[in-house]
Amino acid sequence: MKVDLKQIEEASKEIYIRALKLLPPDIKEGFKRLDAAETHPTGKAILGTMIKNITVAEANTNLLCQDTGIPIYSVVIGSGVEVDGYALKQAIIKGCARATQEHPLRSSVVHPTTRKNDHTSCGRFVPVINIDFSDQANELSIEMIPKGSGSEFNSWLKMALPADGVDAIKTFVIDCVLEAGGKTCPPTIVGVGVGGTADLCVHLSKVAATRALGSACADPEGAALEKELSAVVNKLGVGPQGLGGDSTSFAVHVETAATHITLNPVAVNMQCHSARRSRATFTAGGVAYGF
Repeated sequence: MKVDLKQIEEASKEIYIRALKLLPPDIKEGFKRLDAAETHPTGKAILGTMIKNITVAEANTNLLCQDTGIPIYSVVIGSGVEVDGYALKQAIIKGCARATQEHPLRSSVVHPTTRKNDHTSCGRFVPVINIDFSDQANELSIEMIPKGSGSEFNSWLKMALPADGVDAIKTFVIDCVLEAGGKTCPPTIVGVGVGGTADLCVHLSKVAATRALGSACADPEGAALEKELSAVVNKLGVGPQGLGGDSTSFAVHVETAATHITLNPVAVNMQCHSARRSRATFTAGGVAYGF
């Protein structure tokens, strides 16, 4: 299957806009679940306001949040797909810029030292483009995640010692959630990366933070850890917007990687309650949009 680069550009534009305006169904269900279980009056009231905001935004095709984030595109190329890698990258960048220029989106991307804003949501190495491969025949998918600054601010890496064991991982995650408080606009998805190198560990924490609710780590040990931490985090009392309650987090997600015998790295990256993402899937039959 040969990929049409104009379709890639158009889809890259479209999924940026869709991600900012349409909340994935699993997050909406997450809100319903937390709202049903919330016992704190303030927490209950804040959850109600958040749910109303989602309804009003979607009914009026408005942005769910004014922060358009740092744009992240994750591309998965299946077997039998023919595409020029450099041209693919340029098509995604063009689509990202068009989304910002053709729609009333705030460009949140600036140069790190001059703070100059080109008002395209693009810059040096931005949008972030991750590329992976799968055995899915004749299919290419692009997932778009606008990662807001409130969630990115709350990112941590600890190069723990192997002798500290799993307890060091648990303690670090809990400490990070408490330190973040209301700064990530909870309820959050707490992403945890374990293993790998320092950079891979941080990347895995973001993959975990932006995973769909209801999914589980493919590593059984990681799945057991995220189940345990998900229960513990909602007993900390941080609550919605950090103002108290049971609904501190939708879930804790964990992703693992093999690591060096002398290392035990652990990273935490959070996603806010407006856990936005959108996907375009290309097959021989055309382009399909989803989450």
